[in-house]
Amino acid sequence: MRVASVALALVTLTASAAAQQTERRADTTAAQPQTLLREVFAYEGGGRDPFMSLLKSGDVRPLLSDLKLTTVVYDGRFASRSVAVLRDITNRRIYRVKTGDIIGRLKVTQIRPREVVFTVQEFGFERQETLSLTKHEETP
Repeated sequence: MRVASVALALVTLTASAAAQQTERRADTTAAQPQTLLREVFAYEGGGRDPFMSLLKSGDVRPLLSDLKLTTVVYDGRFASRSVAVLRDITNRRIYRVKTGDIIGRLKVTQIRPREVVFTVQEFGFERQETLSLTKHEETP
């Protein structure tokens, strides 16, 4: 009988000790606020911020696929006076361009009677793309 009462007392003591340890852990974590440490970089003078994009969002748009050639006013005698009218299909903006004009990354290289030749500058390389007028067929 005495062994049973000693065993019962030991179980009670270990249970109360475990409860006290749990309370102490809860008190220590609640008492100490968690702080986050972050590194902060500031680039002042002496070059550009390497984390900033080299391309601004305005420099990227419009894409050639967003443009539609609507009108070409071609001057056969003086090609430099030719004008092309382009429409951006994404935001309905109108561009009136001459040879040498730049729209985003597109440079107007040449204006022909039914098409405009662009030089596209991407990632240090240049390529030429042509945008043509769509043919309108008349219905009788």
